Amino acid sequence: MKQLFYALALLSSLWLAGCATSVPADNTSVTTSISAGSTTTSVPYATDSSAAVYPGGGLKPLASDPALRSRTVQSLLPPADLWERVRRGFAMSDLDNDLVRERELWYSSRPDYVARMTERGSKYLFYIVEELERRDMPSELALLPFIESAFNPQAVSSAKAAGMWQFMPATGKYFDLTQNMFRDDRRDVIESTRAALDYMQKLYRMFGDWHLALAAYNWGEGSVQRAIKKARQTGTGTSYDDLVMPMETRLYVPKLQAVKNIVAHPESFRVVLPEIGNHPYFQSVEIERDIDVALAAELAGVPLDDFRALNPSASKPVLLAASNSQILLPWDNAERFQNNLTAYTGDRLANWTAWVAPTTLSPADAAKHVGMSEAELRSVNKIPPRMRVRAGSTLLVRRSASMNNDVTAHVANNGYLTLAPDVVLKRTVVKAGKKDNVASMARRFSVSAQVLANWNKVSTSATFKRGQSVVLYLPAKARPVRSAKVRSKTAVAKTVKRAPARTAARNKPVKLARQ
Repeated sequence: MKQLFYALALLSSLWLAGCATSVPADNTSVTTSISAGSTTTSVPYATDSSAAVYPGGGLKPLASDPALRSRTVQSLLPPADLWERVRRGFAMSDLDNDLVRERELWYSSRPDYVARMTERGSKYLFYIVEELERRDMPSELALLPFIESAFNPQAVSSAKAAGMWQFMPATGKYFDLTQNMFRDDRRDVIESTRAALDYMQKLYRMFGDWHLALAAYNWGEGSVQRAIKKARQTGTGTSYDDLVMPMETRLYVPKLQAVKNIVAHPESFRVVLPEIGNHPYFQSVEIERDIDVALAAELAGVPLDDFRALNPSASKPVLLAASNSQILLPWDNAERFQNNLTAYTGDRLANWTAWVAPTTLSPADAAKHVGMSEAELRSVNKIPPRMRVRAGSTLLVRRSASMNNDVTAHVANNGYLTLAPDVVLKRTVVKAGKKDNVASMARRFSVSAQVLANWNKVSTSATFKRGQSVVLYLPAKARPVRSAKVRSKTAVAKTVKRAPARTAARNKPVKLARQ
């Protein structure tokens, strides 16, 4: 019985093997179809059942494919540091002219300046390079803040451009950079980088050339478009080198090219670049409550200057969770901050809040309302001398028992501070002229008709008699204007006689000071 069972099992195995593989009777070959995409290849196989199965036939060369030849072989080794990663991403055409040589000499002859600039940029470069690679943009653009601001996020130009990417107020608003009394995203590391790369991509799509895109970033897209149009009309070239442009823009790309060349070959220029690891420098951390800047830096174990360098958009001594709940901290300090924040047992996280002025007030009166000294109120809100706070303005003030809440989202995102001159008014009495009335006197002295009527206890439609005394409250330094009488003929004659002398003096050549 047992022998019969083994025999049946052997027969079953042989039958299954025959079903799995069908071998031709002539024992020549078997052709197997292998499909790869849309291509089917017939491969002959040896059919000797007593030997292993190997591909038959000779090896054939692969078909020539231009697409394969155009691909570059990427190194399997990661970049040694961030500078090497930047070098690998260079993709813009090089500019080679005398201006580039001059800028190379300028930077290489100032090693201290280059060291400060690159050390400052080491906090932000990794993030910028990551964003450029994500957008498939040339890595040279990561060096542009060296040209714009020397990588100083607090930099402000004479034209009011701010941040390390130097956004003008209007351009910043166009690219959704919030600018109010509590924050200025033109200085924010993440937001300003997003806006700058958005802008440069827009300009590249517009001009199809990175040099022209950078010229437009510096000079304005409209200016570059007009320069190109003029060049076409005159039959001249339309490249960056050919266009007529201001010297600042003419030097703009050569400056970037010079920095690129120094980064590419620092040893050739006797420049030592600081080591920057190819890893993130900072990470973002969410905050749910308002917190003082000084306390946040303390909980993170970060020097206050370093904390402000990573969070430069916060210009006030407090971070508002309703306005910007994300703060940046060095990578190794983020977890420490969160642990210390959870364990914090102090009275409050923030000693500051916002207060909206109910009416126009002097800083002294406003300080009394909120229980602060006038000097501190002026300092924290940057109120200059001889100015008043207009009604509806938002002031940053010390927290108290009656004002101990976090700043609301509405105030944090829409708060503004409007000031008016603190003018000292002096009581002045003038004589009304012929046919003078409240309206004519108000126009003459640039005051409200209603206010002038109140000063004189008359209606706004009242008419004054000739020679009647009219009470006015005018700025102390302002001289009262006389009634509308024609000046005497003698005064007119004196004016006419003096006129030629003034004209002669005006036309006299001016001797310029030697430069």
